[in-house]
Amino acid sequence: MKKESSISRRSFLKSSAMAGALGAIGTGGTAVALSSCCGGEKAGAIKPLKEPGTYYVPDLVDFATDGKELKAGVIGCGGRGSGAAFNFLNAANGVTITALGDTFKDRVDDLAGKLKEEKGIDIPESRRFVGLDAYKQVIDSGVDVVIVATPPLFRPVHFQYATEKGKHSFLEKPICVDAVGYRTIVATAKQAIAKNLCVITGTQRQHQRCYVESYKQIQNGLIGEITGGTVYWNQNMLWFRERQAGWSDCEWMIRDWVNWKWLSGDHIVEQHVHNLDVFTWFTGLKPVSAVGFGSRHRRVTGDQYDNFSIDFEMENGIHMHSMCRQINGCVSNVSEFIQGARGSWSSNTMEIKDLAGTVIWKYDGEAEKAAFKQTDPYTLEHVNWINHIRSGKVIDQASGTAVSNMAAIMGRESAYTGGKATWDEVTSSALDYTPADLNLGKMDMTGFVVPVPGVPLDKK
Repeated sequence: MKKESSISRRSFLKSSAMAGALGAIGTGGTAVALSSCCGGEKAGAIKPLKEPGTYYVPDLVDFATDGKELKAGVIGCGGRGSGAAFNFLNAANGVTITALGDTFKDRVDDLAGKLKEEKGIDIPESRRFVGLDAYKQVIDSGVDVVIVATPPLFRPVHFQYATEKGKHSFLEKPICVDAVGYRTIVATAKQAIAKNLCVITGTQRQHQRCYVESYKQIQNGLIGEITGGTVYWNQNMLWFRERQAGWSDCEWMIRDWVNWKWLSGDHIVEQHVHNLDVFTWFTGLKPVSAVGFGSRHRRVTGDQYDNFSIDFEMENGIHMHSMCRQINGCVSNVSEFIQGARGSWSSNTMEIKDLAGTVIWKYDGEAEKAAFKQTDPYTLEHVNWINHIRSGKVIDQASGTAVSNMAAIMGRESAYTGGKATWDEVTSSALDYTPADLNLGKMDMTGFVVPVPGVPLDKK
């Protein structure tokens, strides 16, 4: 194991803190230590937040076990859908893709071409479905599982239909953009459990070994009771599509979906949900209120913001600060920081420090590379999904992701309005981002405007 400080490995292994400060990951019977430490605590001094065995830890093996052959349908054949399709195929033997669906034919054909060229999988024209209702045709085509990677607005309805038809679902994040979608997800997740279906979401940090090991250390009590934290996703602007001749209103917006709030939920929901999810996952808490602000400075298309800053109050009274920005030429930071009564953890370094700033635990990435062949969390989430399906062990990630997703929605609505958004009010609201005249042709574009918070000066 790589040496991390002046303290020797031998002297550390003699310390009484090893059980509380050294993590291990299951490898199908072999425990491989993926942690290293730079300090110790006296025996009995560390009180776990949760007792081992009372919380879920995925078994992140390299490859899914062999078992029942699985036929998948892909709904949403853009970049993430295509990526997830190959992640699924690389996760196991005995899996294939038999149906594709998307709003647009060129996207379906593009993924079909890649599958044939790179995997030798030939999707016939009869199993390439196009249009806003293509998801039904994919789900009804005889598949066992579905990969849902359409623009986020559509995901609750697609999950609902897949569950009604008895299909296991992989849902790319975010899984909803509004309160109506949230309630659909929560209700459908309960139905999926009742039907013994396995549901994994695209919050891949929950399948990333460094995050899982960090989670275990925090549950073991290494930073003490959690007292707060800050989560970040600050980067350059994402892609956009300028309107092309011949594109209808709806076609342009769907092809440019990541810039329109009704389709993406805005980037606090579409992207920053990853970081919010880490905090809600590690703490096991949901937010009770959110107060924040945001604005639009440089975005080229669409009607959403390009920065948010939100203060969340959690169930037990602690606060989480959320910061996200998509503006070129600004400092970048994609990470999470959690403060505890005894120390702190940062995903920037995957280290835990005590209150004096001394590193007492650090994830060993080199040990992971030596112990495992598969280190891609996007593939590992499919490994875990397939293993649950083949073993008959139900897993429901949709309910947990719905919490972090709703946190993002609350933050967005507070920034849009300038008001305080509460969990109870937003989750029970009639908030529905679906356009009343949704169709693939002409739509009323007057409603797609950038939100302005507060009360106008002439209305005071």
